[in-house]
Amino acid sequence: MNSTAPRPSSKGTRPRPPKPRLPLSAFSAPNSATGESFQLPPSPTTTHPKAIIDANVIIPGDNVNLSTWRKEAGSILGGRAGGLVLSLPHADLEKVVEQLSLVEFPAPIISLSIPFKLEDKDQTFPSYLSKVPTSLSTVFNKSTPDGIASLRWALELGRPVDVDIQAAISDAILESFEDIISKATAGLNKVPPIVLSNVLPPPHDLELPIVKLMSHPTYLAFQSQVAALSLFPEIYVKFLPPSWNAPTPPTPSLEVAEITDSQQKKEWKHRIKMYLGPVIEAFGYQRIIFGSSPCPTSSGSSVASDWYELARESLGELGAEQDFVDAVFYENAKKVYGSD
Repeated sequence: MNSTAPRPSSKGTRPRPPKPRLPLSAFSAPNSATGESFQLPPSPTTTHPKAIIDANVIIPGDNVNLSTWRKEAGSILGGRAGGLVLSLPHADLEKVVEQLSLVEFPAPIISLSIPFKLEDKDQTFPSYLSKVPTSLSTVFNKSTPDGIASLRWALELGRPVDVDIQAAISDAILESFEDIISKATAGLNKVPPIVLSNVLPPPHDLELPIVKLMSHPTYLAFQSQVAALSLFPEIYVKFLPPSWNAPTPPTPSLEVAEITDSQQKKEWKHRIKMYLGPVIEAFGYQRIIFGSSPCPTSSGSSVASDWYELARESLGELGAEQDFVDAVFYENAKKVYGSD
């Protein structure tokens, strides 16, 4: 029998996860009395990752030429692309695999994300995928015996598993999710990464003013919920365009002499940073992964390069240093998806 460490429980006192170290300049004020210079945090307009792995490129059909992504990514995102994770929710997988050697991709394909359903009783992994770098993906609504068995099957394959949480994360849903994770991983010698989406940022009502959001019960619950999720060391969080019933605000062209953010973009960054801050505090920068496509059920559209700029600037305005930015946009995805 394999021995395992006890899993985190949704009940009782939870130890606080270690806090990441942001630069002191993000919190300090200049000391005019002593004449000490004031170190500003890195400018979000100049701090770019050295390379980018886009870990959430959704392919709507069977055509993997990525024409839409190429157009949306442009030179800012596309020019830095060091890898892609292709999500294939409705594709003919065998047809996609046949195309892989025929298409010239804008960046290496790090992984194909293969969908499976938690409610299915019989799970199989096609043999034609055995020589292709793959991960798996599914949707979670509630914990069931079939769901536990299906998730365990996926984890036993030793590949990363993406889980799209398609339910408002209440205390009951959190307890249900902890239940399925704990039972599906019980007895496994090694648990592969489990990557959550629709969490950062979570679905949200833009009509709620920011001043009210700060003390709103859903926001306070979000902070405690991400802290609880972070206690599972195998869990990562994807940083994706949110489902906010509105398109991602655009970033002005670099050809504009003076780039001025729109009021809408400033509002989005304020809200994103409110959710990003607690996730950084709970998970640290080592377990956050950038992706450009919204969740399939998202109520808002997004252009890849617009979300990249919004995500990058939000991170930078929280005082993220270069190694932090490189981790979120490249290193973490390489670690999770690139070891197949």
